[in-house]
Amino acid sequence: MSTPLIHQNTIISPVVTEKSYALSALDKYVFNVAPSASKYQIKKAVEDLFKVNVLSINTVKHGSRPMKSRKTGRHVTLPVNKKAIVKIKAGQKIELFNTVKS
Repeated sequence: MSTPLIHQNTIISPVVTEKSYALSALDKYVFNVAPSASKYQIKKAVEDLFKVNVLSINTVKHGSRPMKSRKTGRHVTLPVNKKAIVKIKAGQKIELFNTVKS
């Protein structure tokens, strides 16, 4: 039996790219999440951790793939990762993405 996911293990980190900042203007936020997390678990985690109302969630799962290491020349397998694009109610903000630009 696998261990149950708690909110801190469901959401791994926010994705900080130019595209994710552009999506934040549309009330959409991007997070790296646990590969085994369901949309319902992601929704509960975002609502409980950031105190916002989630309207929809889109997930993107990248499977593991082989890659040749530049350092050793050996073939390694990259792990599975999963992203969640979370749309929240208009007018609400997640403070991780609201930074002062200088």
